[in-house]
Amino acid sequence: MTEDVSHELQVAIVDRLKGFADLVALIDDRVFDWVPRNVSGEVTAAFPFVSFGPEQDIPEDADCIDASEIVIQIDAWSRDPGYREVRRVAKGVISALDNASLPLADNALVYFAYDGRRVLRDPDGLTSHAVLTFRAGVERH
Repeated sequence: MTEDVSHELQVAIVDRLKGFADLVALIDDRVFDWVPRNVSGEVTAAFPFVSFGPEQDIPEDADCIDASEIVIQIDAWSRDPGYREVRRVAKGVISALDNASLPLADNALVYFAYDGRRVLRDPDGLTSHAVLTFRAGVERH
C-alpha cells in the first residue's frame, strides 16, 4: 500500500527543515506536528519553534492522472519582544522550502512553492506568530 501523500510531504518537510543550517541556528531541531504542552495546556517547548498547521487537499485529477494540490500551513512561533525573531524564523522556513525538490518514495512531487505569509500577535500578548502557506502539486501512484 502506498503512503498517504500528505504524510510523505510532512516527513520530507521535517527532514528538510531539520537539515537546513540557517534555520537550525535559530530553532535547533524544534519542528513539531504536535506542540508539547503540560496538563494545563501551556506550551512546554522552548521558543522559537516551527509547527504544522492545517492542510487542504484539492483534487486536480485528469485523464489517467490522480493528482492534487496540497495547501500546507507551517507556523513559526517566538516569545521574543516584537516581530523580528519570528520573521527571521519565517524567512528560514521559506528559504529552506521554496521550490525545494522534496523526495517522496510512493508519490511524485511536481512542485513545492511558497504562497504567502501573515505575521500576528497571539491573543496571549506574548507570542509572535508567522503563518506561512505553501502549495505542493503531487501525482499519486
